[in-house]
Amino acid sequence: MISIKRRQRVAPATMHSVGPQAHPSRQDEEYNLRETDPQLGGERWPNARRGWMTGGERFSSTHDLVEQMFFLYVRVVKAKDLHRSTLTSRCDPYVEVKLGNYKGRTKHIENKTNPEWNQVYAFSKDRIQSSVLEVIVKDKEMLGRDDCIGRVAFDLNEVPTRVPPDSPLAPQWYRIDDRRGGGDIMLAVWMGTQADEAFSEAWHSDAATVYGEGVFNVRSKVYLSPKLWYLRVNVIEAQDVIPSDRNRLPDVFVKAQMGNQVLKTKICPTRTTTPIWNEDLVFVAAEPFEEKLTITVEDRVHPSKDEVLGKIVLPLTLFEKRLDHRAVHSRWFNLEKFGFGMMEADRRNELKFSSRIHLRICLEGGYHVLDESTLYSSDQRPTARQLWKQPIGVLEVGILGAQGLLPMKMRDGHGSTDAYCVAKYGQKWVRTRTILDTHSPKWNEQYTWEVYDPCSVITLGVFDNCHLGGGEKATAGTAARDSRIGKVRIRLSTLEAHRIYTHSYPLLVLHPHGVKKMGELQLAVRFTSLSLANMVYIYGQPLLPKMHYLRPFTVNQIESLRYQAMNIVAGRLGRAEPPLRKEVVEYMLDVDSNMWSMRRSKANFFRIMSLFSGIITMGQWFSQVCHWKNPITSVLVHILFLILICYPELMLPTLFLYMFLIGLWNYRFRPRNPPHMDTKLSWAEAVHPDELDEEFDTFPTSRPHDVVRMRYDKLRSVAGRIQTVVGDIATQGERFHSLLSWRDTRATSLFVVFSLCSAVVLYATPPKVVAMVTGLYYLRHPKFRSKLPSVPSNFFKRLPARTDSML
Repeated sequence: MISIKRRQRVAPATMHSVGPQAHPSRQDEEYNLRETDPQLGGERWPNARRGWMTGGERFSSTHDLVEQMFFLYVRVVKAKDLHRSTLTSRCDPYVEVKLGNYKGRTKHIENKTNPEWNQVYAFSKDRIQSSVLEVIVKDKEMLGRDDCIGRVAFDLNEVPTRVPPDSPLAPQWYRIDDRRGGGDIMLAVWMGTQADEAFSEAWHSDAATVYGEGVFNVRSKVYLSPKLWYLRVNVIEAQDVIPSDRNRLPDVFVKAQMGNQVLKTKICPTRTTTPIWNEDLVFVAAEPFEEKLTITVEDRVHPSKDEVLGKIVLPLTLFEKRLDHRAVHSRWFNLEKFGFGMMEADRRNELKFSSRIHLRICLEGGYHVLDESTLYSSDQRPTARQLWKQPIGVLEVGILGAQGLLPMKMRDGHGSTDAYCVAKYGQKWVRTRTILDTHSPKWNEQYTWEVYDPCSVITLGVFDNCHLGGGEKATAGTAARDSRIGKVRIRLSTLEAHRIYTHSYPLLVLHPHGVKKMGELQLAVRFTSLSLANMVYIYGQPLLPKMHYLRPFTVNQIESLRYQAMNIVAGRLGRAEPPLRKEVVEYMLDVDSNMWSMRRSKANFFRIMSLFSGIITMGQWFSQVCHWKNPITSVLVHILFLILICYPELMLPTLFLYMFLIGLWNYRFRPRNPPHMDTKLSWAEAVHPDELDEEFDTFPTSRPHDVVRMRYDKLRSVAGRIQTVVGDIATQGERFHSLLSWRDTRATSLFVVFSLCSAVVLYATPPKVVAMVTGLYYLRHPKFRSKLPSVPSNFFKRLPARTDSML
């Protein structure tokens, strides 16, 4: 095992006992987004320079969005000519890198005098407490104290500094002399930054430690989601399905299972030995295809008993992959049935029947497999890479650090937090290294994603690593789970291109006792547009691939398939090293977004009411005009009314010209900062304790009485659907409101230009012609209609809503 051990613990920061509720007058200020002024790339970025970047500044450095941090890197490559112990005639060498209070230790190599380790260690320059670096080669003894073979010492004042893009520092051989007769070790020691290529593979002194006997890897890591496919199984018919009781005709249905996913067809309405179903069963499959598809034909003998009439197991590599809605050839498969003896494991009487089943199976590559909430989707590309288009931009995120994190667990009698950050966009997940025992961790790690659609959301979450040991033990029968500290979502369409955003985002979490600020996450974000023409073109394209509109899924299917996709992604990422655990993946993918919540239902209701408030305001203004509250306004309205009556052709041009002028007027008041979590919008500040208890209740409910449990679960299920519908209505209204709000600068610019052009065209076109063309367009024959949504519909669906700011 390789580890870095901190021998002495630095006194931790004091526990943050002051929360939002301790200072109610400062609550709004604490929940707001704050602009920061970090030293990006080792240089202070004042407010004047944080705006637009031009020329060579646009791609100045791969690590220009983080503060520059220096590390002492030690690469231990290998050793040679090490002498064996005179007592054991063996040599099990390992290397210990010692710098002040920190130690780094490689794994030991069994009985080898020419070992190879190729391990890198990184010591933060800010925590260096010694001027001498020691590299000690030791022999691991089986019975007692390890024997020292030799050592090499380095004066830190003589260590060279290497800053990329300098050439990598080549390792050198150093002589080690000791009582055994010496040997040689190949090392490289240099001072570098986090831009060094060795940073990602190094063991960090502030990000890895040993508690007791446990050794844990907590380095930064980049993960890729597995490639997900929809597996469509069309069950057509079966032949010669004979039940065990020959005196009755069977009630036949088909059960298909792949891993934990089980789907069934309906029972054939006609009792027959040649049943027909023609039903589609859809599964989620992940490459590489490890699981097999099991098809069983069963007979409903009794409501509580099903008899297997035939079975077949098929590997997924057998099926065709299609990219569109073309027909796939169907195939007949022979079913097998086993006759068991006295023991179930005895299959000596295996019999093959002539029963057959007719199936049409394919892997759908033209769909995007949804694994995250549709409101916060970060990717809309189809599964098949052949259908991907060129990226339209680049997203760069510098994860600087966090401030004021609350203690998440107790260790050695004091509150402690071992924080790390996870970011998810598209298929790429990133995880920063874990910074130990601090409430203000500094990560300063930068990551890059390709952007295929600006109307997508990047999600960042901060978690406490509960798998390091030394804290409170997990309760009996339960495993330790990484605790949620908070989450941040940023919609890319709300970012101006080529601008660097440096803000501190409040980490807000809803607990059973109310909303709580857990700290702040400091980020530097830049969205770079590669082609303005492609960016504008995207706004008129369908949000999802064409197959979602040509052969759409039902709402229930989408939710069920999304749940299965989340489980598959969580399972695959949990098998990585280090693992990205299930509770982290579920929190990032909003696994419980559709659960019933009175608080969220209230929030969606008041979102709708806020939209209707504009209509109410217009009615009040018109009432004031009618009652001559302001004579000047009333006279002007009368004059405008008479002009439009005399010249009706000016109505539509005036309307679009008015929207054009309003859009230009609102440009001065456009939002300059990304949206963030809004506790008032989420109705989280004034929520009733009983409603919180209901929201955090288990599903099914844990209420004591069976009747209450049944009715309560039914109510929550129905109300959850109503909540979703109300939220969708509010989203549509907010998208309409965002046309002229400059929340999405590109979309508002397009609409403003469209309004001006429409005003000019409608002014020059007779209204009768406009009315005739409009009427004929909406009354056109179905042959001239496309199943794909129109360009205005696609544009409207891409407009931002206030869902990004909801908890």
